[in-house]
Amino acid sequence: MVKEAGKTPALTFEDLYSEMTVRGVKLSDQVNQLSGKKVEMTGFMAPPLTAKVNFFVLTKVALTVCPFCSTDADWPTDIVVVFMPKGKDVTPTEHQVKVTGTLSVGSQTDEETGFVSLIRINADSVEVLK
Repeated sequence: MVKEAGKTPALTFEDLYSEMTVRGVKLSDQVNQLSGKKVEMTGFMAPPLTAKVNFFVLTKVALTVCPFCSTDADWPTDIVVVFMPKGKDVTPTEHQVKVTGTLSVGSQTDEETGFVSLIRINADSVEVLK
């Protein structure tokens, strides 16, 4: 369930989809309603390709292997791609992070990497939680 964190809705991984079947996933009504709006989300950074990145994958649980190194069948379905503001990068961490930014939904392919995402947050800030 979406919870209010001040004025910014806090989105959880359980909120992302209303249905997950062998035919695919269906975005939840909450996610569709929040598309284009500012949200907060907490999770873990998947191991990145390089030490400094302009985007990362937010996951519900800490991943110990590089998700880019395996097939898409090995990926958890409940992931969110987080794009950093232009000119800013983020240092990978094993700690939870809280992301605040604008939610974007629908299939999109990153031009630089070819990475395909269904749910994204264009981050305003990323806070490491210790």
